[in-house]
Amino acid sequence: MSEFSILEMDQGNNSHGKIEIAPEVIEVIAGIAASEVEGVTGMRGNFATGVVERLGKKNHGKGVKVELTESGIIIDVYCLMKFGISIPAVAGKIQENIRQALLNMTALDPEEVNIHIVGVQFETQKQEPVVEEEV
Repeated sequence: MSEFSILEMDQGNNSHGKIEIAPEVIEVIAGIAASEVEGVTGMRGNFATGVVERLGKKNHGKGVKVELTESGIIIDVYCLMKFGISIPAVAGKIQENIRQALLNMTALDPEEVNIHIVGVQFETQKQEPVVEEEV
């Protein structure tokens, strides 16, 4: 299976020039579309993305891997879910949201959108400090 580095768009009879979309652009679109879905608490990144985010730069492609093959675009999304939600329902919404975002922004329809749940986030309750009254 060969991997391509740039995706060329088919424009039909348009003679203005060619349009190329880098896989990083697809990663960013898919990452933002996935994080917009209710129930997704975060995306999985690696150590380097964590360090870069602490320095103030947001990585919107975090947790997304795009593979351009001869058969089409394969997207793998690695995310964290909120505890108590229906994982199959939210995963389906993520797939649909990514497909719609890519169709609207690039006119591309991915071959596969694979969702990998890598963790569950529990809601942490903020405990108010206990103030003892003097008697």
